[in-house]
Amino acid sequence: MVQLRNIYVVRHCQAEGQAPDAGLTITGMLQAARLAEFLSDQAIDRVVSSPYVRARQSIAPLAERLGLEVTLDERLTERILSASPSPDWREKLLLTYEDMDLCYEGGESSSAAMERAFQAVEDILHQDCRNAVLVSHGNLISLLLKYYDHRIGFKEWEALTNPDVYRLSFPSDGGSPSLLRVWPG
Repeated sequence: MVQLRNIYVVRHCQAEGQAPDAGLTITGMLQAARLAEFLSDQAIDRVVSSPYVRARQSIAPLAERLGLEVTLDERLTERILSASPSPDWREKLLLTYEDMDLCYEGGESSSAAMERAFQAVEDILHQDCRNAVLVSHGNLISLLLKYYDHRIGFKEWEALTNPDVYRLSFPSDGGSPSLLRVWPG
């Protein structure tokens, strides 16, 4: 029988803003408690998070409940689209799904962001764990999911919720991983 290793890819809960130090709203804190309840019976043995406050706060209740340390990984920070804010950022973001190498001034291309997220997953897979949680941000998560399923794009990014949870299941025989949205939200 083929054993699976699972990585639960979690988008952070509702936050007060986009800055790295933006925390969760009161609703976000309630969502984090619900997320902990939802994931607590999945035999999680490793938690890896973006260092952004909203990501850490989203997974803290689960880590505390399970007695696990949260490992912070800079590769899981949100993807920066460009150095300066733009009123047409959604249109610009859409174009980066169509041209994965498109890079705006001071920003990061979709392919570069996808690669760093993929490397974070690879590192988790080389750890001694069976079920891990990876906590990150919407755009980066959509690019990570796109790595495993090319059909994922801008539309799927738009459909992500706060929080959201996808399960990546990796068979021990090295076969292709499966991807499934598991959050009941």
